[in-house]
Amino acid sequence: MTPYASALLGLVLGAGLASLVLVMVVRRAARQARGQVVSRHHLAEILQPMRAAVVVVTERDKVLAASTFAKSLGLARGSSLGPEQAVALLAKARRTTAPQETEIELENAAGETLRLALRAVPLSNGAAVIIGEDRSEDLRFSETRRDFVTNISHELKTPIGAIALLAEAADSAVDDPEAVHRFLGKLAKETQRLNELVSQIISLSRLQSDDPLLVTAEVSITSVLQAAVNRCAEIADGRGISLSMQAAAELQVSGDARELETAVTNLVENAIAYSEPGARVAVTSGIDTDGMAAIRVSDNGIGISAEDQARIFERFFRVDADRSRASGGTGLGLSIVKHAAVAHGGEVTVWSRPGQGSTFTIRLPLSKKRGDQ
Repeated sequence: MTPYASALLGLVLGAGLASLVLVMVVRRAARQARGQVVSRHHLAEILQPMRAAVVVVTERDKVLAASTFAKSLGLARGSSLGPEQAVALLAKARRTTAPQETEIELENAAGETLRLALRAVPLSNGAAVIIGEDRSEDLRFSETRRDFVTNISHELKTPIGAIALLAEAADSAVDDPEAVHRFLGKLAKETQRLNELVSQIISLSRLQSDDPLLVTAEVSITSVLQAAVNRCAEIADGRGISLSMQAAAELQVSGDARELETAVTNLVENAIAYSEPGARVAVTSGIDTDGMAAIRVSDNGIGISAEDQARIFERFFRVDADRSRASGGTGLGLSIVKHAAVAHGGEVTVWSRPGQGSTFTIRLPLSKKRGDQ
């Protein structure tokens, strides 16, 4: 094996994967004449399927081989290395005779900007390896986590602060039973709000885990819709909103009934909260043209602007913050709906027009048992 190939495998691959590739190379070599080395063509074959951006250059900085990902990012442009940041990093590595690292931004074929952790490693024979690891997803995750923690802190402070003030007010009004009763009622309301927020945080965290479904079984869509409607019936009556349900018979999906009930309940509660008295909310189910089960929650409420529709599934985003808080909303409901749908192999979409209302649709794959019938 050439120094290029042996050094490359040690630098780019983990121990397990490196062993697998080495076995493949050794087997290839065994079928060839004894003593023959891995050629430039074979080195290119090794690099081509790699997900990392890897470029091997000669002692004169001419590209010897590159992975497809490296080519798509422009790290390898024919026989030349690019862009300028990569060239400069390699020059520094050669000058110091030690590996050098930096981070750069490049556009992929789809026009998306990727953040690459770039490393240039000089080899003993004068050649070098440039390795680019896409860290875009890690950075997005870190930013999302930071924003989530910031928002959580803000949301928790509101009910906790209110509880502390109400408890103090109730204590100060000990000689006024009517005032104490009023303060305790508000205290119970804020406590309920805090409990709901904590419950939804736990639910969202579970849905974002590697194994989001605690229980998997055959779930009746009709039962899910009925449970959600029953949970929201009193709220709808209290606001003077008509709540109806029409479900297609015998639709079943594989998943967690409790998570699906929570998702549909969140949609129904939102529809009620963003509708005026006298409005209608309809919960229906059926089969889409592509054979997916479709659960729809429709209303003729205030509607959602196109700008807000792009963000409504974000955590803590509220179309109308005052209305949401007044109805006890946490800003996590639609995010939970999205993650519940994805966890079940489906998706959630929205159609809405300001002043005309909204329709949220959860699409889920039907259970295999039904599909086999």
